[in-house]
Amino acid sequence: MSIDAKIVKELRDKTGAGMMDCKRALVDTNGDLVKAVEALRKAGVTKAEKKGIRSAQDGLVYSYIHHGGRLGVLVEVNCETDFVAKTDGFKELVHNLAIQIAATNPVSVSREQVPEELVKSEQDIYTEQAKNSKKPDKMIEKIVTGKMDKYFQEICLLEQPFIKDPDKIVKDLITESIATLGENISVGRYIRYAVGESNNGQQ
Repeated sequence: MSIDAKIVKELRDKTGAGMMDCKRALVDTNGDLVKAVEALRKAGVTKAEKKGIRSAQDGLVYSYIHHGGRLGVLVEVNCETDFVAKTDGFKELVHNLAIQIAATNPVSVSREQVPEELVKSEQDIYTEQAKNSKKPDKMIEKIVTGKMDKYFQEICLLEQPFIKDPDKIVKDLITESIATLGENISVGRYIRYAVGESNNGQQ
């Protein structure tokens, strides 16, 4: 099947994928641009998951100041090479992560990093609430698990809805960048400062 070079270019512009990958995706989808985008996205996520086990020792420390100097964020985001760290795509990701942290003030990067005493405190509260509502014992555990999942989605950076596109979570945003840039990417640490508030973040 012959594929118009203009469609290949349009697909490259939309996805950032290589020319041969774009052409192959268009051939596989009979020239359907929408289906080709989805095929490349799925392929990219699969590759990204494999890259996720690789060590990320390079990256950037980025500062973001908001509200006339009354709110600021320092965030370290890691990748595998200095080459990727200097790309516009990586810098845009880091900027978006800093804005996310400034806006949502997460407690930690992931649920595994939430302090144990905080997790236990929330579990105890939800368990007590479920018991007071006279729910059957076999339902209490499910109720508590559901409420804890929602709690983690609110306080953990990777699980939060992305403020610029709430249909995806921050982890999805990073996964898409891994697929596009071809390297493992992870959030190292961050700290958020706001005038009149105590500091928050993972240092």
